[in-house]
Amino acid sequence: QVQVVESGGGLVQPGGSLRLSCAASGIIFSIDIMGWYRQAPGQQRELVATITSGGNTNYADSAKGRFTISRDNAKNTVYLQMNSLKPEDTAVYSCNIRRGGWPKYDYWGQGTQVTVSS
Repeated sequence: QVQVVESGGGLVQPGGSLRLSCAASGIIFSIDIMGWYRQAPGQQRELVATITSGGNTNYADSAKGRFTISRDNAKNTVYLQMNSLKPEDTAVYSCNIRRGGWPKYDYWGQGTQVTVSS
């Protein structure tokens, strides 16, 4: 059974940093894309960043220059280093893993709260 577990969220002051981690277990067929998404209260879930198994990355405009996504394929783990955090970054951050080829799959973690406040 596949499990996706995030960690590393918390309360941080504006301008501070956090590093989120997401570990997937029970994986038999390799993960194509790992990504981070976030959802603030009253808003739709939005993309933060994704990374392919080959290391190609994609960032939302709001994340460019401040956030860095990375992954460890051997550990089925993805990270999100967040610097220069702003109050508007406050949200529940969720990890997504998916595979496009057979067998396809798409799994989400339960999310971790990030609060940026003084």
